[in-house]
Amino acid sequence: MVSATVVWIALGCYLIGSIPFSLIVSRLMAPGQQVLKQELDLVDTDEKYKVTTTGALTASMSLGAKGGCLIGLLDMVKAAVPVLAVRLAFPGEPYLLVAALACMVGHNWPVFNRFRGGRGISTLYGGLLFIDTLGAFVVALAGMLLGLLVVRDFLVVYLAGVILLVPWMWLRTGSEIYVFYAVAANIVFLLGTIPDLQKWIRLRRKGQMGLKFTAELTPMGRGLMKMMRFLHIEPRG
Repeated sequence: MVSATVVWIALGCYLIGSIPFSLIVSRLMAPGQQVLKQELDLVDTDEKYKVTTTGALTASMSLGAKGGCLIGLLDMVKAAVPVLAVRLAFPGEPYLLVAALACMVGHNWPVFNRFRGGRGISTLYGGLLFIDTLGAFVVALAGMLLGLLVVRDFLVVYLAGVILLVPWMWLRTGSEIYVFYAVAANIVFLLGTIPDLQKWIRLRRKGQMGLKFTAELTPMGRGLMKMMRFLHIEPRG
């Protein structure tokens, strides 16, 4: 039976995760502009790609790197602070995992923005900082290196760190509950990302949206592309 403590933690962290910092910051930095409604022209076609996410990556397309980084940082903080608070309030208990997942769910499907949110990657890493600080850096770096140096695919850079969280938690803790948390975090992240993945895959098959084009859409992507060029790595797609 689920305890009342777990229910209150989950509900409270869901509401905190639902705070739409992308919407708040966008209205402050670009009042009157539709920053979070993006339609991108596809090269050599009459088609447009409608961006459905409302997170830091989408905002950065209009607000630039500073705006995107600020929103990403705030999205991390809104998970990091509740997870730390729960960890301190209930030492030795796995309630912090519930807090982290609830923040992700709130970020992806926020009650304060008609259940239209981001994809949860910033919120995931924010909560992970106080679940396993080393793991937050290791999986992010390993995912980036795997995508840049091995697979040479921008999409892998984006996805790999989250996926690597599952084997990392197993090797790091050997605890079934921590592995369950990692799997659940992947499910929440992938459910939020499915609409974009379906579009990317469909357009790539039609040759209308290569990953080089995708990477150039955001400051983070452009930074990764510069890094790949510096390392003389040719990205795929």
